[in-house]
Amino acid sequence: MIHTQNIIGQSIAIEELRDLIELVGPSESTVLILGDSGTGKELVARALHDASGRSDGPFIPVNCGAIPRELLESELFGHRRGSFTGAISDRKGRFELANNGTLFLDEIGDMPIDLQVKLLRVLQERQIDPIGSLTSVPINVRVLAATHKDIVSLMDQSLFREDLYYRLNVMPIEIQPLTDRKEDVLPLFDHFAAQHASDGKPPITLHPFSMALFLEYSWPGNVRELANLVDRYSALYAGQEVDLRKVIPSMVPPGIRALANVMDPAAPIVDKTETLNSRLAAQVIHTAEAFSDSENIERYVSAQMNNEVEQTILLAQGGGMFPEEGVQLKQHLLDIERNLIRHALASAEGNVSKTARLLNLQRTTLIEKISKHGLSSDV
Repeated sequence: MIHTQNIIGQSIAIEELRDLIELVGPSESTVLILGDSGTGKELVARALHDASGRSDGPFIPVNCGAIPRELLESELFGHRRGSFTGAISDRKGRFELANNGTLFLDEIGDMPIDLQVKLLRVLQERQIDPIGSLTSVPINVRVLAATHKDIVSLMDQSLFREDLYYRLNVMPIEIQPLTDRKEDVLPLFDHFAAQHASDGKPPITLHPFSMALFLEYSWPGNVRELANLVDRYSALYAGQEVDLRKVIPSMVPPGIRALANVMDPAAPIVDKTETLNSRLAAQVIHTAEAFSDSENIERYVSAQMNNEVEQTILLAQGGGMFPEEGVQLKQHLLDIERNLIRHALASAEGNVSKTARLLNLQRTTLIEKISKHGLSSDV
């Protein structure tokens, strides 16, 4: 499968994706590639082009969400000299540039509705009308489109034309997010590590604990996030084994830091500027662990939170002594909240509803706070 050699992974989902590319690539059918941001939709589009009879022709990508709306029509279809202010010469659009090849319309879900009408006409009639031209220009282009958005939802909101959707969705290809194919994480790491090795040094490797963190992490940024991390650590620790517990905290994603603190409490990744107040908050959690039943934990958590607030109010009213190093109020309260939520999640064995009851919070509010602090309910 030479056309799919850049599609890295060993999961069943990736094997099926490679097989589908080899099957669909040689056809002339329009393809709609679906997948979250960072999953590699353009990589799949290029593989489809390479597997087609148009592989010797141009592959022209255009990001419909990155070009201002007022310029997108000219970018796609071209314009003639004098057709608008600044049009000092004829200009070919991406469709003409892709003639006898493949045009990849990335983020098609961001295309304005009026341009969707013109795109539909182009797909049906296989000719374009450059801005300012009195004659149509025939084209021979295979169109591949991609989006991370829910097209069906956009159609329900009248933001995407149903007829265009069915015209594009002749051959749908869906890319699974990295969190659903964790067996691809390490092959991808090795691939990117080899790419970023330089100056004769070997590729970076992962300490077993770091490897466990990578396999447990949810990768919200998908393959792009993993690639960027490997690039980062290859620059910082060229040729070395990477132990995330020894990496500068700001260089570790918050979600991985939270996982590290749960998986190895004895050696957590913490900010070196941690304040006295956050250490006191950790002591609160340690004391709370002495309680064995949910009812006592709930009372203790509530009491401690009230006590911390009372102490803060007391200081504000001049009823107490400030420590010499001062009090970082906002960070202090955030540290307490984060640690209490983490402990409550552990006590509830990751059950969000039970954790919400322990903390006297609405379930939706708790979910927002878990996300804000980079915690995971799977503790």
